[in-house]
Amino acid sequence: MKNILSFLFIAVFAIANAQETANRFFYELTYVPNKDSLEKKNKEMMILDITKDKSIYRDYLAVSQDSILKVEVEAMQKAGVFKDLSKTLKQPKFSHVITKTYPSMDVSYADYILQDKVSYKDGSSLVWNISNEKAKIGTYDTQKATTTFGGRKWTAWFTTEVPFQDGPYKFKGLPGLIVKVEDDAKNYSWELKGNKKIADYNPESYSEKLMKQFGQGRNNLEVNREKFEQMYAAYKKDPFGSIRSQLSQIPADAKMPDGTSMSQMMKDAEERMKKYLSENNNSIEILEATAKKKK
Repeated sequence: MKNILSFLFIAVFAIANAQETANRFFYELTYVPNKDSLEKKNKEMMILDITKDKSIYRDYLAVSQDSILKVEVEAMQKAGVFKDLSKTLKQPKFSHVITKTYPSMDVSYADYILQDKVSYKDGSSLVWNISNEKAKIGTYDTQKATTTFGGRKWTAWFTTEVPFQDGPYKFKGLPGLIVKVEDDAKNYSWELKGNKKIADYNPESYSEKLMKQFGQGRNNLEVNREKFEQMYAAYKKDPFGSIRSQLSQIPADAKMPDGTSMSQMMKDAEERMKKYLSENNNSIEILEATAKKKK
């Protein structure tokens, strides 16, 4: 009896401590960042990680540099010397993270607004019109579907060869995995480029853990969509507005361990953020922005 109980305990312990696995799908995103320069297009690699109970969509750079970041941080901690990692690491172009919970497919959108990680539940439902038109995209046999979402008209190509009814960004609701989806003006276009199995999957990246440690994202705020849009609009208008009073308390002669002026470093960071926001003004969803102009 004791042996049976011991075996059951070991089995339960093993199940409880089993590492989560995920299927990672790589989507190449081709997009127009600036609505005033439609001829200029950028490309970024995005990922959709699918586990047994959810999917997580984000910029691949947010996780691909984890090993480099870990080595650099541990080296700084060991040496006790600060190093500016902005020259070593690339900044992800997209900081939002979209989670879909299975089987309900409830969508949660989260983004960093300065020090806070702010999220909202998106109850938008996608009504798809599935046609009989088919096409070969990469190695997949796909079928066409169209919908209207976020103020744009979208065309998607999905495959039933992959056992997941999901897709990049907030796209969902088709009887298969979305291989390609783009709006009619081709402002945003995602195309599946590959996939792999991830063993010992951790949904939280090392950079996210590090940001929590240093205060960014420590406040996890869940608000409604309208409140989120208001907060993000205020952030775009004045990126450092919520901490400006704190920054004013930094002594003019304060320096980082490497001798860099702290006030100048913060000023440069603010200018970079303002420049980025002004140059990336073509949102994926434009319905909300249009509605605000009419008011």
